Amino acid sequence: MQELLQEFKRSQTSSAPFVLEKYDSLFQFVVKQLTQQKQTITAAESLTAGLFQTTLASVPGASKVLEGGFITYSLKMKAQLLDIPATKLQEHGVVSQWTAMQMAIHSAQIVNSNFGVGLTGAAGPESLEGHAAGTVWIAVNSPTTTVAQQFKFAGNRADVRKKSVVAAFNMVANSL
Repeated sequence: MQELLQEFKRSQTSSAPFVLEKYDSLFQFVVKQLTQQKQTITAAESLTAGLFQTTLASVPGASKVLEGGFITYSLKMKAQLLDIPATKLQEHGVVSQWTAMQMAIHSAQIVNSNFGVGLTGAAGPESLEGHAAGTVWIAVNSPTTTVAQQFKFAGNRADVRKKSVVAAFNMVANSL
């Protein structure tokens, strides 16, 4: 797994086509660990628009750990579905550590999951709120803490979204 994660680290700044399925062992590891620990997970996705949850659900046994989640593409939906104050979202911006953390925390609270993941950023090709395409914030809320990390991914829109999903799974794996 270490070799795979090292390869992923190198791929973050590469504009070569990105193959999501190459990381199936990481996705399987996360589902297996969550299942063994009797933990559940949810996500609030913006730039990935459901790709994290789709990838999670593609792993056999995912129904034991995933009950549901959110696609909150717009600021309005982040406020409405996740009950995050719109004024605070406007103050911090969509592409921010604060927003990713609130997405992770609120999704876990609403679904009553042990883990919540928040993914937000600029998939491109245009910038968003002054943030270059490929700028992504991912947060993971676990039973003990909430962590967030910023990424700067190279590649086209699809590759930025795929790399975001792999990064989120890696962050969840590190939180287990």
